[in-house]
Amino acid sequence: MAYEENFQKTSAPKYDCLLFDIDDTLYPFSSGLATLVKNNIQEYMTQKLGIQEDKVQELCLSLYKIYGTTMAGLKAVGYDLDYDDFHRFVHGRLPYSTLKPDPILRNIILSLPIRKVVFTNADKAHAAKIIARLGLEDCFERIISFETLNPFTKTESPVATETREIFDISSYIANPDPSVELPKTPVICKPSEGAFEQVFKMTNINPHKTLFFDDSIRNIQTGKRVGLHTVWVGTSHKAEGVDIALEHIHNIREALPELWDAVDDKAEEIRARQKVAIETIA
Repeated sequence: MAYEENFQKTSAPKYDCLLFDIDDTLYPFSSGLATLVKNNIQEYMTQKLGIQEDKVQELCLSLYKIYGTTMAGLKAVGYDLDYDDFHRFVHGRLPYSTLKPDPILRNIILSLPIRKVVFTNADKAHAAKIIARLGLEDCFERIISFETLNPFTKTESPVATETREIFDISSYIANPDPSVELPKTPVICKPSEGAFEQVFKMTNINPHKTLFFDDSIRNIQTGKRVGLHTVWVGTSHKAEGVDIALEHIHNIREALPELWDAVDDKAEEIRARQKVAIETIA
């Protein structure tokens, strides 16, 4: 009877999956890559899409705030960009060599015998390079990237950008008109609830037993709404929708000791099973 009670306690851990963002989560914002990405996006907007340089910074930020990513916003308002070309321009020129292997994070992740999945808005090539540079190639069972959620990634039509009508999002923000409906984006990405729901279905994740690590407060707040336990990485300050705030991803063990308690409980469960087996044989 004691064994049965012990088994019931140890067989249902609070968490059975860790869901990680990549950029500025698995490595710190201080790496400088985020600033380079932003600069590359703005350069793409001027060079490839012909947007006036003095309008790019404000437009880039507005689209990001409304649509989750600048690329999703550009597609929504009518720019006929090619996804692969965008990713090559924005990520292909990054100095990945500045990132170094992180054996501390690797040991933390591998010490936990529960599922680990990556969910990033970035393209698969960028995700693979980051994970390889950090030395985490064998740490995750699956990587959900831009291409996973957006499998049809070629431009829908050969119509040139200058011949298409572009929705003036800047004028709309300056003078909101409730009678005007904002255009929707075809891109599926965080912080859309639909993106999270797709990931849950693809990976058979139970959000109520999953810890979600991300540096974006919007992503964290959406994650909380869809049932995830949330960990905001990069700050020690809590906000609405945040269960745990981590200054650095290395602080997981201090902030979530119960994850390792579950490991100890599992070991105890195995020992209990072995003891019962021995007693039964005897």
